[in-house]
Amino acid sequence: MDCPIVNLAKELISIPSISPSDLGCQKIISDRLSYMGFKSVYLNYNNTNNLWSYRGEGVTLSFAGHTDVVPAGNVNFWHSPPFIPTIRHGCLFGRGASDMKGALAAMIIAAERFIYSFPNYNGRLSFLITSDEESTAVDGTVKLVNYLESIQEKIDYCILGEPSSTNIIGDMVKIGRRGSLNVDLFIYGSQGHIAYPENADNPIHNSLSFLNELTSFQWSHGNKDFSPTKLQISNISSGTGSDNIIPGELRVSFNFRFGSDISLHNIKNHVLYLLSKHNLKYKILWRLSGEPFLNISHNLADIVMHSVKKISNIDTTFSTTGGTSDGRFLSRICSELIELGLINNTIHQINEHVKITDLKCLSLIYENIMKKILV
Repeated sequence: MDCPIVNLAKELISIPSISPSDLGCQKIISDRLSYMGFKSVYLNYNNTNNLWSYRGEGVTLSFAGHTDVVPAGNVNFWHSPPFIPTIRHGCLFGRGASDMKGALAAMIIAAERFIYSFPNYNGRLSFLITSDEESTAVDGTVKLVNYLESIQEKIDYCILGEPSSTNIIGDMVKIGRRGSLNVDLFIYGSQGHIAYPENADNPIHNSLSFLNELTSFQWSHGNKDFSPTKLQISNISSGTGSDNIIPGELRVSFNFRFGSDISLHNIKNHVLYLLSKHNLKYKILWRLSGEPFLNISHNLADIVMHSVKKISNIDTTFSTTGGTSDGRFLSRICSELIELGLINNTIHQINEHVKITDLKCLSLIYENIMKKILV
């Protein structure tokens, strides 16, 4: 199949760039951008590659994404090797096909077509690409944003190519994301022989009423932009492995996904209140993955909505659901940010794939957005 988008996507998928490795993906992209007249800045932090490429001056439209992928898992369960891109039944299979090397290919080919038609467009077209979105996210987009802030760069419009669609390309577009707060809690008791509980203090027993209240509490009610705050326990562990020892410590990990209707301060204070209420001895560690953010202007949303309608002939639903994304960093330098990408039903799964028609459709939508903003 001689399709530029598919060919580029296959070239990228064939590179096993498991996060935070890039292994040459960004070189492939930057070479194509350079051929179109883009200037590029390469930023490497702790073996994480970042690319900032731009062409033109003035109002800036940026496309953002990542070249890293999650591990393939058990390769024996794949119908074809995960890093040998394969086309079957009109779909492109391979790790990263949907998340998000396919979207990167759609962006680059859209830019090539756009510049061929409008070489002297008004404004600046740019790309921000990292290689640690799927891992720690400490040396990628956040460092790239720090660099852009240091040289006083601002972005007017940003399209993040995360797989936002559910059934049809463009049926769901993210205009923001909930915040994410991870908590590691250590509750202490006193270890002892299980036959002599009077000589020990069981942290598991002591914590049951606290955990029940923690998980049943209504943290927030949500608002027009964000759903109610949710808490989920991800891990509980205790004990020494022996069945005749009362443990001396209980470890609990949980996560909050929260919107703008509750503050980080209020979440932390209520957790601490519950710990005090139940007279627990504890140590607590907080890890904020990102604050909630929201596209505060309707201009880009309208442009995306009309572009989706023109190409996909469907109405777009705007949402803030899902996990965190690099949008939490990009929102620092761009208030008009939207996530628009491929269908997300096979991301991170065995036999990840994307329809060839969806790649073409997404690229046409990206190209139409370029025309709307820069022509």
